[in-house]
Amino acid sequence: MSDRRHALTPDALTMMDAIGRLGSFAAAARELGKVPSALTYSVRQLEDALDVLLFDRRSGQARLTAAGEELLNEGRRLLAEMDAVANRVKRVATGWESSLTIAVDGVISRLTMFELCEAFYAMCPDESQAGPGTRLRLRTEVLAGTWEALVSGQADLAIGVGSGVSPPQGIELRPLGEMPFVFAVAPHHPLATMAEPISDAELVRHRAVAVADSAHRLSPLTVNLLPGQDVFTVASTQAKIEAQMRCLGCGFLPEPLVREHVNAGRLVTKQVQRGRNPVTLGYAWRTAAAPQPKKAPQGLALGWWLQQLESPATRLALLERHAGLPQRVD
Repeated sequence: MSDRRHALTPDALTMMDAIGRLGSFAAAARELGKVPSALTYSVRQLEDALDVLLFDRRSGQARLTAAGEELLNEGRRLLAEMDAVANRVKRVATGWESSLTIAVDGVISRLTMFELCEAFYAMCPDESQAGPGTRLRLRTEVLAGTWEALVSGQADLAIGVGSGVSPPQGIELRPLGEMPFVFAVAPHHPLATMAEPISDAELVRHRAVAVADSAHRLSPLTVNLLPGQDVFTVASTQAKIEAQMRCLGCGFLPEPLVREHVNAGRLVTKQVQRGRNPVTLGYAWRTAAAPQPKKAPQGLALGWWLQQLESPATRLALLERHAGLPQRVD
C-alpha cells in the first residue's frame, strides 16, 4: 500500500494527464520537458507500483487500458482538488474563511437569500481567482432554533432572530425589521364566515397549526396556542401555510408569506380578539472576544454579508419578497 501511495504523486498524475490529452509518449515528453525514454521509464515504474497495465502498446500508440482510463479520470479529479485546496489555503491566509454557516429563520425570504448567495459567489477577490473560495452553508431554523445555532457555534451568522433578548457575550445583534402576522383560515373553514372579532372561547374549539421549534437545548417557544386546544404540528412555515390552506387547522401566519394566497382567495384573514403585534426580527453574528494573532478579528466573508445587511433595501427584501419575479438586490 505504501509503494502505491508513493507512486501516485502529483507529477505522476500530471504525466498521465499529458499522455491522455496528447495521445502519445513523445508529445507528452515534449510538453513536460523530458526525453521520451525517461517518460516511458516513469510509466513503467508507475505500472509496477500499481501492479496494473495502464497502456496497451501493441498498436505502437499510447492507448489507455480500462485501468489507465480510470487512473486518468481520477487523477484529473485529484489534481483539480489539489489546486482547489491550495487556492482555499491562500484565500484563508488573506482573510477569507474556509467556510461560513448562516442560520436563517423560516420566515426569511429564500428568494433574497439565494440572490445574495449568487452575488457572493460571483465575487472575484483578484484577477487570478474566481469567487472568494469560502464554502457557504445555509441552514433553516425555527424560532429559538435560530438563536441556538448561533450561540452554540453551529452558525457564524443568524438572520431572523427574535430581537427581544439580550445577546450573550461574543454575539452582536442588529435590527432587521418588523414582520406582521395575520390570522388566516381556508375559505371553507368554519371560522371563515364567523363574525369578528373571534373570541378565544371560539378559537379553542378549532385545531391550530403550529411550527415546531428547531431548538434542542434552548427552551422551545410556543406562540399563540390556547390551553386545551388541539394542535397539528409541522416542521416549517411553508408546511404550516399548506396545512391551513388544506383546512387542517387555523393560526397566525407571516403576512408577506401569505399575501399572494390571500389575494388569490386561497386563504381568508380574520380579526381575533387576542390579536398579534408585529414581530421584531434581527440578525446576529459571532464576534471574537479578543483578536487572535495572525488572524483578522472578522473574516472577509462574514464582513461581506454584514455589509449587505447594512442596506435598508436588502433588509426589507429579506422580510417582504416571498413571491413574484426575482429582482436584483443592491
